[in-house]
Amino acid sequence: MISVSGITSTETATTKTNATKTSALGQEQFLTLLVAQLQHQDPLNPSDPTEFTAQLAQYSQLEQLFNLNDSMKLLAMAQNNSERLSSLSLIGQEVVVEESEFSFQAAPVQIGYKIDGAVSDASISIHNALGQTVAVLKAGDLSAGNHFLTWTGRDSTGNSLPSGIYSITISATGADGYSATVSPLVRSEVTGIDLSGREAKIVTALGEYTVSSIHGAYNRNQRTTDSSAG
Repeated sequence: MISVSGITSTETATTKTNATKTSALGQEQFLTLLVAQLQHQDPLNPSDPTEFTAQLAQYSQLEQLFNLNDSMKLLAMAQNNSERLSSLSLIGQEVVVEESEFSFQAAPVQIGYKIDGAVSDASISIHNALGQTVAVLKAGDLSAGNHFLTWTGRDSTGNSLPSGIYSITISATGADGYSATVSPLVRSEVTGIDLSGREAKIVTALGEYTVSSIHGAYNRNQRTTDSSAG
């Protein structure tokens, strides 16, 4: 036996869905209503010309909004396609991203830090794969912006360290004497571009990053300006 209440609830849900679909007045529906109004008006008592003019103006504004919306969609699509294609030129270059891990291959490597506010002091600690602190570098430039320094791969006692993955943490003091947030920056070589999603992903040895998260791109032999060395 079919439940009457079940049918009623289903019909109610269907009615609400249909009402939702038809609640928005589109360009075609507006024009249909306007034509129907002209067809069914009383010839002996025509519509107020002022009201009719206002309705025509509303239709014109509606059409302009639809055209503007279509133009914005095309512009966004073109910009996205341009970004996806231009990202291909990054293959083989090094990009700067906000990341705490970096690869050391027995050669001087550049690491960096990003300062957003006022900072009075900052130091960069370098840790090995076991989490042990192997070196501490003093940040030279404390102005707002992105800064870089070169680490030669030596520990605090001057001994050369083996190749591998290292990480950095930054301790910073703000102008008010309290701790401040300073973001670590590293450079990593781009090995590929992932275009499978809506936004291109930059594939590096450290992971994947969006184009918008990249702070800069450089040739492998090009060095960023050092603020200090260690």
